[in-house]
Amino acid sequence: MSRPKPTILLSKTDRNTYKTEEVLESTAIWAVFFDSKPINLKTSTMTSAHLGPKYKKVSFSNPGHALNLAKKLNSTFGSDKFHVYQLSTGKKISG
Repeated sequence: MSRPKPTILLSKTDRNTYKTEEVLESTAIWAVFFDSKPINLKTSTMTSAHLGPKYKKVSFSNPGHALNLAKKLNSTFGSDKFHVYQLSTGKKISG
C-alpha cells in the first residue's frame, strides 16, 4: 500500500539550480523520550581524535521512524523506558 500524497502548503523553485523546496502539512511530530523525558542522542568514536560527536535525530514527521528508533534503543540499552510521544501542539518561542 502506498503512502497518501502529502498536502503541499508552500512551494519555491530556485530558477538557477532547479531545486524545489516544499513545506508539507503534517499531523504531528513524533519524538523519542526516555523515562518520560525528552532526549538528545549523541554518538562518538574512540578511534579518531579529529571527529567530534555526531548528534542523531530523535524527532520525526513520520511515526514509523520514531517507533523504530525507540525499539532499537530499548534493545541496545536493555531497557523498556524509550517511548514515542506524539507532539501536536506546543509553546511558540519565536516570531
